[in-house]
Amino acid sequence: MNTTERLREQTRTNHDSVDNLVMSVKPFDKKENYAKFLQAQAVFHKILEPVYRDAQLNQHMPELLALARYDAVLVDLKALESQEVSMDGALPAPTFPRALGWLYCAEGSNLGAAILFKEAKKISIDEHNGASHLVGHADGRAPHWRQFCAQLNALPLSEAEAAEAVEGAKEAFAYYKEVIRTVFAGDEAVATA
Repeated sequence: MNTTERLREQTRTNHDSVDNLVMSVKPFDKKENYAKFLQAQAVFHKILEPVYRDAQLNQHMPELLALARYDAVLVDLKALESQEVSMDGALPAPTFPRALGWLYCAEGSNLGAAILFKEAKKISIDEHNGASHLVGHADGRAPHWRQFCAQLNALPLSEAEAAEAVEGAKEAFAYYKEVIRTVFAGDEAVATA
């Protein structure tokens, strides 16, 4: 089993719980909800920014830096006249090999972002007005995902490092849920999710 197969198999429940939580807060029902969703995205992508900039990872995964979306999320927040939120305590700082699991979550989310992008358009939000970070890769979402997975699978990870990558993905999913709950605190849907 390669690294991405292991990540997919061992984090499926975690992934599904994030999807369910995000959809429960109805981020595409109104712009105020979408702005909160962007605030959560900003926290998550701020954590990942140093991972995307990691020189060693960029040697093994060409163009990794170009995939970072934190700056785009900030542009999207500004377009909606919203601001970043602060989380209590220090943000996670994933390092190799756990950082690979965080990257897996971030790049995998870009596949699902196609659906989110269509939903955002229903509330008049598009790539020019609050959804630039949801735009697919220039090569297409699926080809980009396959390329990312191939690069991840090509990394010479030991069994222990691969297990750590899985733990990193689980941490990323769990932390994103914490961020969503914090940003949407007080909303009825979060209280029941």
